[in-house]
Amino acid sequence: MTYDLTNRRVVPLDLDGVTDKAGLMDRCARSLALPDWFGRNWDALADSLSDRTVWPEGADGRGPLLVVRDWRAYADARPQEWATAQEVFAELAERDPALTVALAVGGSAEHLTGQAGRSDRA
Repeated sequence: MTYDLTNRRVVPLDLDGVTDKAGLMDRCARSLALPDWFGRNWDALADSLSDRTVWPEGADGRGPLLVVRDWRAYADARPQEWATAQEVFAELAERDPALTVALAVGGSAEHLTGQAGRSDRA
């Protein structure tokens, strides 16, 4: 089991090779060990991840840290779906503050919902 510095269970969601919604849903089902009732749609993703009984062992105390990695190819291939995925992840974090969803570095800021896609750094 992997934990972060605050002793929260780290749950990786690696999207390497995912280029469509079906692939994302399959990867979520496998990587996050979602229940059999997971319907492989946006509402079912939100419902299953907001159900604390679905969280991995060791995550029910401080909450899991879901780290989404290698998401750029999916964001490039399906920008509207990626925007919806981000909305679902944001809704989950708002619904239960114990759950944190983080996008791993490596994706471009232009794919983040509401971002201008530019850097203010010199």
